[in-house]
Amino acid sequence: MLEFDIAALSCGHCARAVTEAVQALDPAARVDVDLGRKHVSIDTRAAPEQVAAALVEAGYPPAAPAAPAAPAAA
Repeated sequence: MLEFDIAALSCGHCARAVTEAVQALDPAARVDVDLGRKHVSIDTRAAPEQVAAALVEAGYPPAAPAAPAAPAAA
């Protein structure tokens, strides 16, 4: 799971553009956009660098580098 903060997220169009950019790389990717927090969680097989580059190309540069979510403690 990748987690990004994206300052430019503000509306449904933004959420759709981010989702489409990620799914262009990985059609099976799950993208969860939280407009209130300006945050996106992405479950994808694409490399974090590819996802970040796709977001930048779409006009939504991440404010933080891609980082995998920490696994849950057992």
